[in-house]
Amino acid sequence: MNTFAIAANGSRFTRCASALTLAGALFVAGCQTSDSALSGVKPMDVAQGSSENIASLTAVIERTPNDPEGYNVRGTAYGRGGRYDEALRDFDTALQLNPNFYQAYANRALIHRLTGNQQQAVQDYSRALQINPNYDVAYIGRGNLYRLAGRGTEAFQDFERAIQLDTTDPRAYHNRGLLYQARGQHDFAIEDFATAISLAPNSAEPYNGRGLSYLARNDEDNALADFNTAIQLDRNNAEAWAYQALILERRGDRSRASKSFGEALRLNPNLQAAKDGVARTGGA
Repeated sequence: MNTFAIAANGSRFTRCASALTLAGALFVAGCQTSDSALSGVKPMDVAQGSSENIASLTAVIERTPNDPEGYNVRGTAYGRGGRYDEALRDFDTALQLNPNFYQAYANRALIHRLTGNQQQAVQDYSRALQINPNYDVAYIGRGNLYRLAGRGTEAFQDFERAIQLDTTDPRAYHNRGLLYQARGQHDFAIEDFATAISLAPNSAEPYNGRGLSYLARNDEDNALADFNTAIQLDRNNAEAWAYQALILERRGDRSRASKSFGEALRLNPNLQAAKDGVARTGGA
């Protein structure tokens, strides 16, 4: 599933890196996001950015130099290969040839996001929506930028609109679930994470998210099952190891908890929940 808008949908997930605390009971703290291994567009994709692939796309452009789609497709390949400056130039050219090419605006927005130009990314997503108010990809992309900027109400509205448009993009439900979770509306969050799971069953992130909301409802059994599944899907998911360990610790299984905390810390030496857990349980 591609985040770049040559396709209709994307699958950029955000990882909920909440810290959990043992203070008589587990509770959910604030969520922060990081790019997941299942991002719809990977920052580096050697095959997409290979000289052979670029050469073949360039040949198409040379045959039809006034076709904006050719530049959009090559810009996508540049973007997937991490060649962001070249990607921007191609999307710029596509938009010069067709100022109403809303997919190219969304693609350029993603490059702006990846290069840290968040304001320009929002502007490009908004321009795409001015041209096509029913473009779910742009609502989801802009909504995630709003969410990361702390503009929760606007983010929620964008995800809500994408869902009203019957999007099949799991990011819309996952990110709306994170917003429900931040509001303490865990029943709604669980429903959204479950929908995200149904749309992307091999992604660990919505299992983590749902597990956190189960914890907030003191449903340890379902929470542990979700964290275990997240680990099965992504053995490098440090947060899931830490969440699993916290429940094991609470249940008195100190040995297994210590091992899981140690694995979480190995994967992410900066994860505070893992640091604290290792200190409590004597893990390595």
